[in-house]
Amino acid sequence: MDSREDWLIVRRFVISFIIALTCLVPTLALARNVVVVPPGNRHAEQPAIPGASVRRTKAGKTSFDQKYEKIRDLLASDRKLMSKIKSTASAYGIDPIHIVGALVGEHTYNVDAYDRLQSYYVKAASYAGNSFRFAYEDESIADFVARPEFSQCGGDSYKLWSCREAVWEKSFRGRSVGGKSFPNNRFSAVFFQPFYAGQTFGLGQVNPLTALMLSDMVSRASGLEKLDANDAAAVYKAIMDPDMSLAFTAAAIRRSIDDYRSVAGMDISKNPGLTATLYNVGGSLSRARALAAKNGGEGSVWPEENYYGWLINDKLDELQALL
Repeated sequence: MDSREDWLIVRRFVISFIIALTCLVPTLALARNVVVVPPGNRHAEQPAIPGASVRRTKAGKTSFDQKYEKIRDLLASDRKLMSKIKSTASAYGIDPIHIVGALVGEHTYNVDAYDRLQSYYVKAASYAGNSFRFAYEDESIADFVARPEFSQCGGDSYKLWSCREAVWEKSFRGRSVGGKSFPNNRFSAVFFQPFYAGQTFGLGQVNPLTALMLSDMVSRASGLEKLDANDAAAVYKAIMDPDMSLAFTAAAIRRSIDDYRSVAGMDISKNPGLTATLYNVGGSLSRARALAAKNGGEGSVWPEENYYGWLINDKLDELQALL
C-alpha cells in the first residue's frame, strides 16, 4: 500500500475477518446442537415495566410512547449516526438492527434521547476533564482487586472482570471482610459509579464495568486503546463519545450472542428482542448457563424477552425500516 490510510483500511478488514472467524469457530463446533430461537415475542402482552422506569418517566413529564417516538425520529433523521451504526455492526459481525434495538430500548425506558448527537460530545468533553476514580470509600479498585480473594482471576478482559464480579458476589457483597463492611449491592454500583448509583452514560448507556469487560474485544475490532480501571476519566470518555461508545454497544451484543450459542446451544441472532433484553439486564454468560441447566440437553426452554426486548420485537418492522 502507498499510504497510511490504505494500510488502516486493510488493517480494519483483517481485524474484522479475524473477529468473524473467531465467532465462526464455536458455531462450527456446535453446529449439530445449536437451535435457532424463533423470531418474535414469547409473551402475548408486554411484561411489567419496573417502577423505577415508570417514576423516571413521570418525573420527566413525558410518556414511554413519546420517548420511543423521540429516539425513533432521532435515528431516522441522523443519517451520520445510522452510518456509524451500520459500519460498527459490520465490524462485529452483527445485524445493525441489534444496535438499533439496544439504543431504542435505553432511550425509551432508561433515559430520554438528546435532540442532537452533538449533545453527547459536549457531555463527554465536560466529564473527561474531571478528576475522579473508581473506588469504595478510601479503597481504590486497584487495591481492592489486589486482595488475595481475586488471585484466581485472569485471562482476557472479559474473563478477568467477570471473575472479579463473581468473587465480589460470593465473598464481599453484604459481608464484612477484614474488618470492613461492604454494601449489599452490585459490584458496578459500589466501585464503578463515582457520581451516583445506577449511573450509566452515553448513547448506549454503557456501564463502566461492562466497558472494562469488553475492552479487549473492542481494542481488537475497533482499534481503540485498552481501558484501565485506574483511569476512570478515560473509561467514561470511551462510553460517552459516540465515535467510541457504539463499539461497546456492539461488543456487548456480540458477547451475548456468542455466550448463548457456545453455552446454551441457542442462536439468538435472529431475535433482536432477546439481544435487547440481554443488553438491558446484562450477565449473558450466567444467564446462558442457567438456561442450559434448565434444558439439560432435553427439550427446548426458549429464552424470553423482558418488557424492554418485547417493545423491540413489537416495533421491529418500524425499526427495520430505519435501516
